[in-house]
Formats: sequence, structure tokens, C-alpha cells
Amino acid sequence: MFQINDLVVYGKNGVCSVKGIGTLSLINNDRIYYTLVPVYNKEEIIYAPVENGRIVMREVISREDAKELIDIFPDLEETVVADERDRENCYKQTLLGCNCEKLASMIKTIYNRKCKRISEGKKVTVVDEKYFRQAEEQLFGELAFALDVDKTKISEMISERF
Repeated sequence: MFQINDLVVYGKNGVCSVKGIGTLSLINNDRIYYTLVPVYNKEEIIYAPVENGRIVMREVISREDAKELIDIFPDLEETVVADERDRENCYKQTLLGCNCEKLASMIKTIYNRKCKRISEGKKVTVVDEKYFRQAEEQLFGELAFALDVDKTKISEMISERF
């Protein structure tokens, strides 16, 4: 169980601070909830059940692991999607899983797909564009927080490795 002031990653909401733990006065039940505030959107408040198996809640990546992930970014395997019709679902599941290495792999995959399509004179697909932005926001936000840098610096740090 997390404690007040702990920093966690909560699903697609990214890095959040635990501001409270308790029951909700608006609901007449004994369920205990975390009160979470996303670090990049302090106006938002999220009430997450403590006993919740559906949405991933985990500790924020460590500074060392964040540095290592950026260093190995060029060597990551691309995400393989056997059936093109499953691509969007694969992207959704990766986002919901909150696994930093899988998010990085997805970003690399979509980036390479975008470059290939552009070089062939084709447009970037709406699905690729949508999930690329979401994955970048989610992963780069966490890496930036772990490394105590601005989110815009993460893209530069990764580009330097290629």
C-alpha cells in the first residue's frame, strides 16, 4: 500500500502524488481510495480504489533506471504487430500496461513507421500519430520526473543516442 506523499504512476495519468487515503464521503461504502494529483496537471484530482486490479499503479521509475532506459533506447526491439487490424489494440494495451521499456519500444516502432511512410510519400496514419503522442507524454513525463529535467529534454537525450 502506498502512503501519503508517495509518487506513483497511475495508468495513463502518468506520475501522481498521493495526497490522501480514505473513504469517499459521497459514496456510502467502506472502500478505501487514494486521492491522487497528477504532477503535470495539479488541477485534476483522481480517486483510485486501493484494491484496484484493473488499472496499473506502481512506483515511479528510479533515476538510474531512467538513465539506463534512455541509453538502451537505440537497441530496443520494435513492437511486433502480426495483424495490422490489431495495431490500435496493441498500442492501447501497451499504454495501459505502464511498462517503461514497452512504451519506449512502441515509441521507437511508431517513429520508424512514420519515417518509412513519409519517405514513401504516404501520410502518417491517425492511429500512429495519436498513440505516438500519448506514449511520448506518458513515458517522457515519467523519465523527466525521475531525472528532474523538463519533458522537452527527454526527446533530445534520446536523439543524442542515435
